[in-house]
Amino acid sequence: MDDKEKITKYLNAIYQNTKTAIQSIEDIITKVEDESMKSELCKEEDEYCVLCKECENFAKAEKIDGIKDNNWFEKTKLWSAINMGTMLDKTNRNIAEMMLMGTFMGIITCIKDKADHKGVSSELDEIIDKLYEFERKNIDRLLPYLA
Repeated sequence: MDDKEKITKYLNAIYQNTKTAIQSIEDIITKVEDESMKSELCKEEDEYCVLCKECENFAKAEKIDGIKDNNWFEKTKLWSAINMGTMLDKTNRNIAEMMLMGTFMGIITCIKDKADHKGVSSELDEIIDKLYEFERKNIDRLLPYLA
């Protein structure tokens, strides 16, 4: 695999991580009744969009065509999980728990992706580090909703 392919693979991993978060928020926010929870999720979505845009700008600068969003199967699976998870329980506690589980998965993915692509791109390392730190902060902001 040449350098451009390695960079593209790493970029796609980061991009898909951010797109998964955005889709999760978009799917779940329609179920949220509490304004403070809605506000928190909107702030999170905005930041994920900024990180997503950084990936798109990196792709453009590096002349990488076609960074890939998640496939339709993954999107459908996520949508189904959210709808099943909120069908009977739309409380802040349940929604926070679902978002926290997704956030933990995002953090795990960041750690694994960075390790799997060690030395590929310092610029992408910076983006994934921002994503990781942002998700760590999201945990602190979501935990109070469990109480």
